[in-house]
Amino acid sequence: MPEHNADHCEDHAVPRIELRAVQGLPEFRPGDDLAGPIAAAIGDLRDGDVVVVTSKIVSKVEGRLVAVPEDPAEKDARLRELVDEETERVVARRGRVLVVANKIGLVQANAGVDASNVHRHELALLPVDPDASAARLRAALYERTNKTVAVVITDTMGRPWRVGQTDVAIGSAGLPVLHSYQGMVDTAGNELRVTEVALVDEVAAAADLVKGKLGGVPVAVVRGLTAKEDGSTVANLVRNPADDMFRLGTDDALAQGRREAVPARRSVRAFSGEAVDPKAIRRAVAAALTAPAPHHTRPFRFGWPRDPRKRTELLDAMADRWRRDLASDGRGKDEIDRRVAKGDILRKAPELLIPFLVADGAQPYPDAARTEAEDTMFTVAGGAAVQGLLVALAAEGLGSCWVGSTIFAAAEVHEVLGVPTGWRPLGAVAVGHPAELPQSRELPDPTAALLEW
Repeated sequence: MPEHNADHCEDHAVPRIELRAVQGLPEFRPGDDLAGPIAAAIGDLRDGDVVVVTSKIVSKVEGRLVAVPEDPAEKDARLRELVDEETERVVARRGRVLVVANKIGLVQANAGVDASNVHRHELALLPVDPDASAARLRAALYERTNKTVAVVITDTMGRPWRVGQTDVAIGSAGLPVLHSYQGMVDTAGNELRVTEVALVDEVAAAADLVKGKLGGVPVAVVRGLTAKEDGSTVANLVRNPADDMFRLGTDDALAQGRREAVPARRSVRAFSGEAVDPKAIRRAVAAALTAPAPHHTRPFRFGWPRDPRKRTELLDAMADRWRRDLASDGRGKDEIDRRVAKGDILRKAPELLIPFLVADGAQPYPDAARTEAEDTMFTVAGGAAVQGLLVALAAEGLGSCWVGSTIFAAAEVHEVLGVPTGWRPLGAVAVGHPAELPQSRELPDPTAALLEW
């Protein structure tokens, strides 16, 4: 048998690892005995050996072959159907390549449906339960040889951020799937804190060095590996999607981001002390400028009082105006203080933006009705710009809160900031990093608000 030697570090010991390709195996078909031919071909199976088996022959003997038309177009259409049937969750799409989480939790191209090393009129599906398949093969090998071995079932997969494929374990029995180095000390005296090696994946990749892809050698033996059985299986390696930072492909992440962009916008009223990146502010304003507007105009402006003295002057002037207005309404001092204090968010926020509507491009009309409609049209455009700003700030990871106070103190805004009186303030936006991450929310039922004819 061809063999390959390698050193494998196990708890500072350096045993000799032998990789042996198993030659002379027959072509397996549904219902065939798998353990007998493997045991016979190995010949000198020993306790502690790891028998590494390509999943394709397991699929064959378990009847996981599907007859398909030989016509390329029809065969491809059937392949797509099978991929859909085997898919639990789509992870990414790139042209004709579909990466999915299949029904056994593995993330790979085309759900593991494969046309290689099978007859031209067949496609192979992965075993229904590869860990159980490994356990059955292990037990059968023990019955025939009286040797206690481990079994690893492998398949070929790509990897995120890396070109090329490698064999990984999809089923295992009799071998710890993980080897943890946590708490151990390296040769430089550093304690290892998070290092966990996917041992069965290393075994799968190493065995593929002697099996290869084109030689028709589906089984290899790894000898000399010292690892105590702990009952773990490859199912233990499948990361919970909720804990997987990379559970989404780029296309799916972008699609989810688009769906969640508007609901993610929340009114944030408490900010951390972290400084806001001015570039993020500028990007958000640029996004807001894309709001639809009448007559091919861009009637939006955004004030950004970055000088603390100017900002305080503006807010003081607005507060004084608010106090006068409330006093003229007959409000008492306590109520006035309480209501004015609600505007403190504009003082405490790290940044403040003031959107304006500049309707210079409005069309003149001789009648009041159309003039009012023209004004409403521009006002709606201004609201779209404000919403666009808030959503863009949320997309930057920033919190914001829109406050309508400048609408009631337009004269003070014009005077303090020195902007033209034709600029209509559309409120004020407090901006900063949220003191706490806003809670996600469910979208409301639109039934009552959506009238259909």
